[in-house]
Amino acid sequence: MRRICVDMDEVMADTLSEHLRRYNEAFDEAITPDDLQGRGLWEYAPENRRQQLRDFLDAEDFFEDLPLIDGAQEVLHKLSERFEIYIATQAMTVPNSLGPKFRWLQRHFSFIPPTNYVFCGNKSILLADYLIDDLPRNLQRFRGTGLLYSAPHNMNTTEYVRVNDWNEVAAYFASVED
Repeated sequence: MRRICVDMDEVMADTLSEHLRRYNEAFDEAITPDDLQGRGLWEYAPENRRQQLRDFLDAEDFFEDLPLIDGAQEVLHKLSERFEIYIATQAMTVPNSLGPKFRWLQRHFSFIPPTNYVFCGNKSILLADYLIDDLPRNLQRFRGTGLLYSAPHNMNTTEYVRVNDWNEVAAYFASVED
């Protein structure tokens, strides 16, 4: 059975909306995802606010109740009938996120066993046929086929197969043989 690894943040879970909510609240701003086209919040924010951006991520409750990306549950459930699904998240870059991410996955993706959660720092260790991720650097290191999941920060990247939403993910894998 072929194996698909799926990133969590900005692919399954809408971390950007929570980061923007906290940023806008803390700094009395009204930044939207459209303001970030081609760059991340880290590049948008002034240097003197970047530590606060990190502090938001390190908060115990940041990853606990993130909104789902539309279609992720349904498409992954359907794909799990034909493929081994693994969740590969760079949780080691934010160690406080391990528990909240685990609980979030259990709540929203109970059909994927916890033994298929990969909490890592460097995704080059993944052994799979496919990786769906929003960060081009993760796809660059990956040995299988990478699919770039669209997010505001990667809109200028052109060197990977791009999927804009979960409907496009479903369509891509509809043509892939088991």
